[in-house]
Amino acid sequence: MQTPDPYLPPADVEDDWLEPTPRPIRPLGSVWGWGGTLTWVSGLVLAISAFTGWYSGGGQGVTTAVIGWHTGTLGKLVFFIGLAVLAIVALREAGIELPATVPESLVVIALGSLSTIFVLIRLISIPDEFFGWRGRGIGIFISLIASLLVIAAGLLRAGEEL
Repeated sequence: MQTPDPYLPPADVEDDWLEPTPRPIRPLGSVWGWGGTLTWVSGLVLAISAFTGWYSGGGQGVTTAVIGWHTGTLGKLVFFIGLAVLAIVALREAGIELPATVPESLVVIALGSLSTIFVLIRLISIPDEFFGWRGRGIGIFISLIASLLVIAAGLLRAGEEL
């Protein structure tokens, strides 16, 4: 009688690093909880609000507006703070995280506080070059609300990290 051929186990398949691997699906509550969603939405609104009308006024007939970008350095800084908040979210989604000694929520709270101070300065003190524009436009209030929402998003992120 002839013996059967021995059973050979299948050869180990080596991982092909050129093959794309699917990204693991994360649970909704971990990354895209209220804090994560509010962070990028409020950062986007804050960045866009620098291009809305902060002051309005005019003479007879035509009403004009001055956008936040043209109010000086503080208006530009509000835009760049909004971009920084968006960059923090984009880096986190790309897998790059801040060092453990600097929590992301603390950075978001600090950026929101800084932008709130800048917007409040522009809300209270109108630059001299815009003396004819005594009315505040809707854009400065949108910026103020977005700045406060960045702070709230940072606080929610801090609660999620605990």
